Order: sequence, then structure tokens, then C-alpha cells
Amino acid sequence: MTHLVFFCGHAGTGKTTLAKNLHGPLTKASGTPFCLLDKDTLYGGYSAAAMAMLTGDPNDRDSPLFLQHLRDPEYRGLLDTARDNLELGVSALVVGPLSREVRERRLFDRAWLGVGAEVVIRVVWVYTSEETARQRIVKRANPNDAYKLAHWDEYRQRRFVPSGAICDDLLMFDNTAPASADYQTLLARIVDEPQAAAIMPPVPV
Repeated sequence: MTHLVFFCGHAGTGKTTLAKNLHGPLTKASGTPFCLLDKDTLYGGYSAAAMAMLTGDPNDRDSPLFLQHLRDPEYRGLLDTARDNLELGVSALVVGPLSREVRERRLFDRAWLGVGAEVVIRVVWVYTSEETARQRIVKRANPNDAYKLAHWDEYRQRRFVPSGAICDDLLMFDNTAPASADYQTLLARIVDEPQAAAIMPPVPV
């Protein structure tokens, strides 16, 4: 049995760090190897080259042009890579905002994902306050965030916290200042084994 685990959420919420912290414990708890597929790692260089050619700004990841023409192909390639690994018996941790897909419940749609009933799907929504996220974005000083910071009022309109029916089966994780017990609980919910929390090592907080 393989697992397809999504770590979704807006910029600055700590999705990649969370996925990396859980990689080893998930591998041990599930008994299956995991690959880590981070959208920025897989497509950052390609998108930088494309945007430099199109607009002269290699760090643009939030303009209407990028969102209209490059966003969806990036995500499709990310999911295609995950599916290739699943077919080889390798579980996948997929990291990316995927906010539209969460809102539209696509990550629970096996036909849209192209995966069978034998794949365990878990979707984690990683969140923190707007101010905390902005502070983290400023601190990490990633050039790809320049557009967000320069157009914050525009960008913040895209931020949301899932609610209502969107939250069905969604694993919500407040990543503002999580304790080790919070990581343990999330691990157990991902693998659906309460005893799995016992193998989660302490995580620096």
C-alpha cells in the first residue's frame, strides 16, 4: 500500500520544513519508502528561465502572467511525477500551495489525480496567521517572494483558511508554534495508526 500525502498552504506557513520533519517517521510508520516532491525544487529553475524570457523577471511567481500560463503545468508535472513513483511502490510527499485544488476538493478526486483505490490519500493544510507568514517570508529573503511583498494587499486576497465542507477529511495543522505532541498527532492521523505517534522523535520547536 502506498501513500500520497499533500502538504498544502500559503507562503510562509512552513510546508516544506514540516514535510521534511515527518519524512523519516512516516517511512518508519507506514513501512514504505517516501520521496519528497517540492514544487519549488522541481520547477523553480525552469520557471525562473521562462519568466526571465517572458518578462525579464526570473523571480516572478505571482503575476497574472505566471498564474495564467505556468501555474497549472507546474502542478500537473508535480502530480505526474508523484504518480510515477506510486506506480513503482514509492509513496510521495507532495509540497506546494495547491490552494485552488484544496478549495475545489480536487486532491480527494482519484480520477482527477489518476490514482487507484489502493493509494492512501492524505491532505494536510498547513496554516499560520497572516502576520506570522509575512514575517517568515521577509526573514527567508527568497527573491521569488518579491512580488508578494511588493503587492501584499493583492496577494493577501488569495489567502484563506479552509472552512465548512472544504474541511471534510482535510488534516488542519497550525504551524505557528507546534509542540512535539502536535507532530505526533499529525503523524498518527496521516498513517491512521494511533500507536504511530510513539515513533515520532522530538522535533526542535
